[in-house]
Amino acid sequence: MTEDDSTNKIGKTFVWLAWIFAIILLMFAFESVLEEQYNPNSQPQVSLNSSGLAEVILKQNRQGHYLSKGTINEAPVTFLLDTGATQVSIPASVADRLQLDSYGSYLVQTANGTVTVYRTKIDQLSIGNIFLYNVAAHINPAMKSEEILLGMSALKKVEFSQKGKQLTLREYP
Repeated sequence: MTEDDSTNKIGKTFVWLAWIFAIILLMFAFESVLEEQYNPNSQPQVSLNSSGLAEVILKQNRQGHYLSKGTINEAPVTFLLDTGATQVSIPASVADRLQLDSYGSYLVQTANGTVTVYRTKIDQLSIGNIFLYNVAAHINPAMKSEEILLGMSALKKVEFSQKGKQLTLREYP
């Protein structure tokens, strides 16, 4: 093997490594673009209205849903707003991570059929600068996603209005 052959092999190896590195960088770039399309509210737009009350503006995602980052008992979570859900519904895996206590079970009717869920109480829930306290919820072992359905047990504690592809949440006076 000549010196030119070994130099040529090293050169080809570096070209392959450069292509692999470029592909990995593109994957990371597109992942963040796709995440932004799925949840355009990773940092919800917050403000105070003229009365000094907290206000959060959410953008609709490509599927027409409103997702938002928020917290439960100061731990980060992702909410999917669902005005058709009576309670805040938390997947069991998320409830375990949040160390939520459960008490009592009951049956609920979901889009996927009847499911046994477990009562829980959320001490503090937040989206942007809106904070809700003592929110009724349930733990749903049938939910496989990481998103928490933000149902009417939380949404009834705020004013909300939709205009175009934007949803505004306001705290009550």
